Amino acid sequence: MTLTTLFFFLMAPAATPDGAAPAGSAWSTIIMFGAIILVMWLFMIRPQRKQQKELQNFRNALKKGDKVVTVGGIYGEIVEVNEKTALIKVDGDVKLRVDKQGLVKDYSEANQQ
Repeated sequence: MTLTTLFFFLMAPAATPDGAAPAGSAWSTIIMFGAIILVMWLFMIRPQRKQQKELQNFRNALKKGDKVVTVGGIYGEIVEVNEKTALIKVDGDVKLRVDKQGLVKDYSEANQQ
C-alpha cells in the first residue's frame, strides 16, 4: 500500500448511520490538499528555484578565462563576454559564439573537488 493510498484512507470521512457525510469532512479535505501543496513546494518548487538562481548567478559572473560546458556538451574557454553572448575557444583557433543561457557548468580545476 503506497503512502498516498494510506493517507486517503486516514483522511476519508467515516460514514454515519443515515448515510450522510459527517460535518468535518470539508476540513479534512482542505487540510489534505494543503498538506499536498506544502510537500510539493518543499520537495519540488523550492529546490528548483534555488538551482535556477545559482545558474543565473554563474552566468552573470562569467569572465574571460573561465572554462565552461554548453548545454550541447561542448567544452571551451571563454575569450569574450557580452551582455547576452559569450565567445568560447573550443580547440586551437576554433571559436564559437554562444548564448549565455546555453552555458551550464564551470569545469575549471578549482571547482573540481
